[in-house]
Amino acid sequence: MLTIGCHMSVAKGFEKMGLTAVKIGANTLQFFTRNPRGSKAKELDQKDIAAFRLLMNEHHFGKILAHAPYTLNPASSNGHTREFALETLRDDLIRMESLPGNYYNFHPGSHVGQGTEEGIRLISEMLNENLKKEQTTTVLLETMAGKGTEVGRTFEELQSIMEKVQLSDKLGVCLDTCHVWDAGYDIVNDLDGVLEEFDRVIGLKRLKAIHINDSLNERGSHKDRHARIGEGKIGLPAFERIVRHPHLQGLPFILETPNDEEGWAKEIEMLRRASQDQ
Repeated sequence: MLTIGCHMSVAKGFEKMGLTAVKIGANTLQFFTRNPRGSKAKELDQKDIAAFRLLMNEHHFGKILAHAPYTLNPASSNGHTREFALETLRDDLIRMESLPGNYYNFHPGSHVGQGTEEGIRLISEMLNENLKKEQTTTVLLETMAGKGTEVGRTFEELQSIMEKVQLSDKLGVCLDTCHVWDAGYDIVNDLDGVLEEFDRVIGLKRLKAIHINDSLNERGSHKDRHARIGEGKIGLPAFERIVRHPHLQGLPFILETPNDEEGWAKEIEMLRRASQDQ
């Protein structure tokens, strides 16, 4: 069965979030670890988390994703910004052990004029300072669209980060369909070729999750504007091929489309049906 869900709010608690996921037909989900534009993290309610873990087990959830705040930028030229990234990652990885064995996804960062190589060095430095042998969480680097000075616009840039990290077995990649399309990868006409390139540069064993989003932009635009599935430039036939692709089976697919619960439920049903049509 396709493992698919969407980004959800955890504001009313983990169990409530899980119940909503079940209601819309999801068997995975993604949530922000804290305010996406700030630094505040709510104190964890362990009873609520225990109820959520039970619900996940009862409804056969796949691995779930926690998403770092957008303000996390370890590649910044500003020391305070880098320190915030360091402390946030450290705290989030400790908190993630309440949900052991899952994924923590983050945008690698923007080098803000220092150059890609320096950005890569700073990102890997933060990871080296925070990753622990005993952690059960896999940290995912997200593929980026290449907006501004974003690092991670190519598979080579992500690989350059990972090869500089000592505990690289704690790392993986989350492939965002909108981002890679906007970065220039042709997942519409050459999905096999893109995945072969990923395997050659990074290795498919590193691919742990998919952000499944259509794009408002033409390929190679480097803009990053998500669209509902089938309503953008990628189009529904490409997504039907993506959810059926043998190399992507078993991965959690997370919708980050501009939608509401009813809309996500329809997308989940549509993609689940597509995954079963051969």
